[in-house]
Amino acid sequence: MLPLKLDQLCFASAKLKLIRDISVSINSTGVSVLMGPNGAGKSLLLRLMHGLLEPGAGTVSWNGQPQSHALRARQAMVFQRPVLLRRSVQANLEFVLRQRHLPVDPETCATLLARVGLNGMQERPARLLSGGEQQRLALARALALRPEVLFMDEPTASLDPSSTVMIEDIVHELARSSTKIFYVTHDVAQARRLADDVMFMHRGQLIEYAPANQFFEQPNSEEARHYLAGQIIL
Repeated sequence: MLPLKLDQLCFASAKLKLIRDISVSINSTGVSVLMGPNGAGKSLLLRLMHGLLEPGAGTVSWNGQPQSHALRARQAMVFQRPVLLRRSVQANLEFVLRQRHLPVDPETCATLLARVGLNGMQERPARLLSGGEQQRLALARALALRPEVLFMDEPTASLDPSSTVMIEDIVHELARSSTKIFYVTHDVAQARRLADDVMFMHRGQLIEYAPANQFFEQPNSEEARHYLAGQIIL
């Protein structure tokens, strides 16, 4: 596992500060759920942690080392809207494996597809899969990399219940096998099912970081209390 530390992390676009001076050390195990209203900066923070964006100020460090290509090779990310190649399901998996110089063989691909409930779909065009199937393929591609850290940005948004249950089951399985998960969701019920700890954001700031039980039962901030009560936060 790679323990994560953010130190005075900031990010701005067009002179608008979108991430504001976040400093925190994150548990190196379990599922950290990022919550907060739309525009709070959750997805942006996820991309900064994964190294897809460079911070305007501050640092992201893993096990005391700054983010690097070598560290990113030990991580993977699943986006809300999967970006799939115009190829078969099998070819999508093989492409990711080759990019990371990992062994490519039909048995490995078949095992990964079975794990996400896409058995026997190797030759199907990836972009003709249903929304839930596409997201499961995106998850299979991430799992193919055997990441130590997996970032998931609202992966079950708008998915059918069966796909949602399968993805949540895989998240629990990964966490038990020592993969660190960072999971963005707006669904409070899902957060309760998945979270070991919660990072609550508002207006680009990290308002609270607490164990899940503490956050859901006794949130420290007024913003979090309103959010959990289903109220609009301005």
